[in-house]
Amino acid sequence: MSPRRAGSNELTREMIMDAARDLFVQKGYQHVSMRQIAKELNYSHGAIYYHFKNKAELFYALVEEHFDMLDKKLEQIIHLEMDNHSKLKEVFIGYIEFGLTHQSHYEIMFLIKDDEVINFMNQGPNISYEKFAQSVYMLTEKKVTLQEIWSIFISLHGFVTHYLQNVSTFEDVKDLAYAHADFLVKAIYN
Repeated sequence: MSPRRAGSNELTREMIMDAARDLFVQKGYQHVSMRQIAKELNYSHGAIYYHFKNKAELFYALVEEHFDMLDKKLEQIIHLEMDNHSKLKEVFIGYIEFGLTHQSHYEIMFLIKDDEVINFMNQGPNISYEKFAQSVYMLTEKKVTLQEIWSIFISLHGFVTHYLQNVSTFEDVKDLAYAHADFLVKAIYN
């Protein structure tokens, strides 16, 4: 293994993050080392330390990137030209679609529990949940409570985690996702 490769084969943060994501999901955070990630990429582990101080920092970078992706997806929906009722449904669908389209991302964001990484999680989940809550609150014209928004979020999260291990893509449960989003929207407006 070489510490560096010339030209287009230069080791990048993205390459490291992609390999680490797959290994974390397959083996669990505790069972993956920086050496294993380097071996997966055919580089020395020293090359990875050039980009990340340690495994927890690498994990944190993944989580931050994934929450940023989710935030951008929801922001795109918020800026669509449609009535609030339809937009709210699209926010719910967008959340489900993100989770089932980016399954390994979702698992890392919400399903890996480890004391070492919990300290590195920082504010990413809280900021994303706050954006979600503010969007739902705004789109419902302030007709829902914080507790109701939390229940909606948990319902969406439950849908995603239920199907995470059983489907390959969002398309596999698209009709069910739309039915679930319809159910939630009707519950809010009735």
